[in-house]
Amino acid sequence: MFAYVARQPILDSEYNVHGYELLFRDGQQNCFPNIQPDEATSKIITNNYLTLGLEDLACNKTSYINFHKDTLLNDFPSLLDPESVVVEIVETIPTTDEMVQACRKIKEQGFKLALDDHNFDPRWDMFLPYIDIIKVDTHRAGFEKVARSIPKFQAANVQLIAEKVETHDEFKKYNELGFDLFQGFFFSRPEIIKQKNLPTSKLGILDLLQESTNAHFDFERINTILERDVGMSYMLLRFINNPMVNKRHKITSLRHALNYMGELELKKFISILALAKIGDEKPMELLHMSLVRAKFCELVSVARKDKDNPPKGFLVGLFSLLDALLDQPIADVVNKLPIDEEIKRALGQNEGRLAQYLLLARSLESASWLSLIRLSKELELDQRQIHSLFNQAIVWGNGIRQTVSPHYPQSRVSA
Repeated sequence: MFAYVARQPILDSEYNVHGYELLFRDGQQNCFPNIQPDEATSKIITNNYLTLGLEDLACNKTSYINFHKDTLLNDFPSLLDPESVVVEIVETIPTTDEMVQACRKIKEQGFKLALDDHNFDPRWDMFLPYIDIIKVDTHRAGFEKVARSIPKFQAANVQLIAEKVETHDEFKKYNELGFDLFQGFFFSRPEIIKQKNLPTSKLGILDLLQESTNAHFDFERINTILERDVGMSYMLLRFINNPMVNKRHKITSLRHALNYMGELELKKFISILALAKIGDEKPMELLHMSLVRAKFCELVSVARKDKDNPPKGFLVGLFSLLDALLDQPIADVVNKLPIDEEIKRALGQNEGRLAQYLLLARSLESASWLSLIRLSKELELDQRQIHSLFNQAIVWGNGIRQTVSPHYPQSRVSA
């Protein structure tokens, strides 16, 4: 048995990540498989569907998982942790007394239940005594219908999630209407698509990137630049002392860190640190997505034996959300960066093999399985391998996210 897994963030009104919807699909039917909960099947699920671990997939946040008729009737959620999982009841289940009783049983086990893609049809009212969360497809329902129906659920103290929120205008509209949480890629799109000057501090960061791409890599010059930025120095030391990166040596100074990392790794992580500073007023999930994309594109490049491309793959993934971080069109942003022309073509013109690696990452993020299948054939990569690489990238990104978070404590910094 082989499973596809994608995850989509759910954010609160302050852009903090509340949890992730985890989308499990089988490769042939593009749906969550209906199974019988015997011991053998439980082992298959544990070993094949949840190998990475929900805590890793969801960054130790709440996991939202879709369940269909048979998995609900057979009490499949009981295999999971009610403290970290929300059971999403999909809109295709029959509205019968049998299904209501199944939901009641799951609720009694301590799970929170959510009605997915709710369309406000009265036939779902029989489930409401057991429902904690209502998820509304904002595109399908329409704003006027949603506005008329919301007071009923607010009065019942049911939490509201707006799904498929793709723009900042939509986010603002549904936030003002009273929704609690928001799902969609509105946070990863530029809020203002127009030319504007970069702040001086961010231009300085780009100067650091320029220095890191010089043919002669001057460690002393890099050390001097970093020493002037307490926050970036702190993040570099946190990173190098991360057990995921360095299991054997305790780094005691900034210069020690630079020497330990070496030129290639240092160039990559200068880029990460710079991106963290650039995005210090943006949702943390933007940086997190950038980190996962960076590592994934690098791993894909290695898997395809691109001798010249692993560092390029890393950078194309890392810089793929710069338009949202800087609120400028991506083509304008990359023209300001001192980066390789192949990376610029991938980001600004969607051309070349690096652009395919990035599209592969986006397919995984959005659960676009048909696109993933097509790209896997074009790139001559096995789908199992692709998902394994993505899982590795998630674990790596989770660790680095904690290191380079823009919300670092300034008072603890010491270079």
